[in-house]
Amino acid sequence: MKIGIDIDDTTLNTVNEMIRYGDIFCHDVLKKTDTKNSISDITNRFYLNSLYGWDDETKFNFFNLYYSQVLKDCTPKLDSPKIIRKLKEEGNKIYFISARLTNIPNCPTENITIDTFKKYNIPYDKIIIAAYDKLNYCLENEIEIFIDDSLEVLESLSSHKIKCYLMTTPMNQSIIVSKDIKRVSNWEEIYNDLKEN
Repeated sequence: MKIGIDIDDTTLNTVNEMIRYGDIFCHDVLKKTDTKNSISDITNRFYLNSLYGWDDETKFNFFNLYYSQVLKDCTPKLDSPKIIRKLKEEGNKIYFISARLTNIPNCPTENITIDTFKKYNIPYDKIIIAAYDKLNYCLENEIEIFIDDSLEVLESLSSHKIKCYLMTTPMNQSIIVSKDIKRVSNWEEIYNDLKEN
């Protein structure tokens, strides 16, 4: 099978690092003393804007200063390296398809991502970065299964008969999911469901 996988908050714990560095940015750059650091306050994928009250200019100032370090400090979600290795060893093709930003100065996003995967022994056949239209990349690469934390992405994929798994995160935990998309809490659940079906 060809399995497509999102990176941030699906394979790696990115939101934790975004908030950690968001607090540093607020304190060191914006000179604010009230930091957030509360994942429980996150309700959607625009969490930096809503959590901190930033406009887009402030958010990109944050990215210019800290995005590279955020990516470097990301650690794997529980069991993601182990399960992805298992899927690869069983003969599946692994495609990472991510909307990670590539337009941030002095941030070699693809190189950082490759280094992280090497560090944690996460195998892959292909990495596609800055994939803002994931459906297009999935169709081009004949992806049969996709794992993501974005319901919006998965809805577009499931309508094209791609089997979809929604990784539960603070951003999507209260969203109602259609029967065509399987909600999962961890990588072990994904693996077990794939084996059963």
